[in-house]
Amino acid sequence: MKRMIAYAVLALGLGVAPVKAEPTEILNVSYDIGRELYEQIDKAFTASYKASSGKDITVNQSHAGSSKQARSILEGLEADVVTFNQVPDVQVLHDKGNLIPADWQSRLPNNSSPYYSLPAFLVRAGNPKGIKNWDDLVRDDVKVVFPNPKTSGNARYTYLAAYAYALEANNKDEAKAQEFVKKLLANVPVFDTGGRASTTTFAERGIGDVLITFEAEVLGTRKQLGEDKYEAVVPPVSLLAEFPVTVVDKVADKRGSRAIAEDYLKFLYTAEGQDILAQNYNRVHDETVKAKYASQFPETRLLTVEDVFGGWDKATRQHFAEGGILDKVFTRR
Repeated sequence: MKRMIAYAVLALGLGVAPVKAEPTEILNVSYDIGRELYEQIDKAFTASYKASSGKDITVNQSHAGSSKQARSILEGLEADVVTFNQVPDVQVLHDKGNLIPADWQSRLPNNSSPYYSLPAFLVRAGNPKGIKNWDDLVRDDVKVVFPNPKTSGNARYTYLAAYAYALEANNKDEAKAQEFVKKLLANVPVFDTGGRASTTTFAERGIGDVLITFEAEVLGTRKQLGEDKYEAVVPPVSLLAEFPVTVVDKVADKRGSRAIAEDYLKFLYTAEGQDILAQNYNRVHDETVKAKYASQFPETRLLTVEDVFGGWDKATRQHFAEGGILDKVFTRR
């Protein structure tokens, strides 16, 4: 005992920090419509972790619009991991907070995006307005519901998908593309801050003719609320929506949770994790799981932010920065 005390005193005298006990819980800060998905992921992960390590772990969740979540982390919310729905909301943790390294996307497969989706449409039974493609959404007789692109990554994908469609339909005419998204935005009666609130506006409040959100939310909402009440419409062309994840290094190292946080994210890439993701209508990369769930995903042609807009950095500067294209077109008719 005296020897142990002596070693402790010596360590303190040398300025050696005592080893932190590994925490028994971590926090996953995520996008708002991922709540039910991550409840399933967390249950499976904690069981897997217990089986492999013999230890109990609790995964706490925080859900809101991903851009809002990123700001909360920059303001002090201690996330061990983030599971967001667009690259800029992760990248900002490096650019403005130095919380993660610049090469965070190279740490896990598929640019640290374990699954993906695309903007799709949920319409009411019988599709009374005959909505099939993006050009139907700018008609005067159609009211569209999706969240505010200034606060929601979900909505930014919708905005960019519509813009990309208009560019392709008009021989890359920027002026016509801007007029197209201006009409689309003018057809939105309510701008909620996040995707789940917009689903509530459409499904529970009965506002609008079509909800635009991630395909996973479209298919999941239809299953939950009644396939006899809603129809899913996957447009023939849409935009690839990646769901990037990362350990928040500065927080994980401070809390001693890095090993657990890394295991949690790696679980998303396992066959079990990929199966849970696909069960919840997310498109995945595991070939076996893809084949198993292929029938639930209609074919569509996916454009990318890189090909159409030159990457997220350029898209953010041109469209979403103060005074950008979004500010110019975000007006009522």
